[in-house]
Amino acid sequence: MKFILDNWMLMVLALVSGSLLLWPALKGAGGGGLSAEQAVQLINREKAVVIDVCEEGEFAAGHVTGAKNIPLSQLEAKLPSLAKNKSVPLILVCQSGARSGRALGIAKKLGYEQAQSLAGGLGAWKSANLPLEKA
Repeated sequence: MKFILDNWMLMVLALVSGSLLLWPALKGAGGGGLSAEQAVQLINREKAVVIDVCEEGEFAAGHVTGAKNIPLSQLEAKLPSLAKNKSVPLILVCQSGARSGRALGIAKKLGYEQAQSLAGGLGAWKSANLPLEKA
């Protein structure tokens, strides 16, 4: 107990750094995106629009069947002309899920309230043995 009292600042620092290390895992566990199965249901039942935010070369190598390509750097300018109906579900995809997470913020800012990111990106899509299309 004396050690804790004498080194309370170190203990607080350890707790804070541990919390910051756990934050991404806890945030991801709380529904950090759409699973591949949920994405397929949205595509089939609600005619969701799939937007791949990868660069053109990555998109050509393989993408979700029927996806439209808008690189992340061009998303804010091109999304409104490609997905005019903001009430239709929008599924944002990239290779790993990182860029589509950033794209989700842009889409929400533009008014696409039903926009969602595919958790795990194209890797999760492949893991679920879902079809890919090559350009």
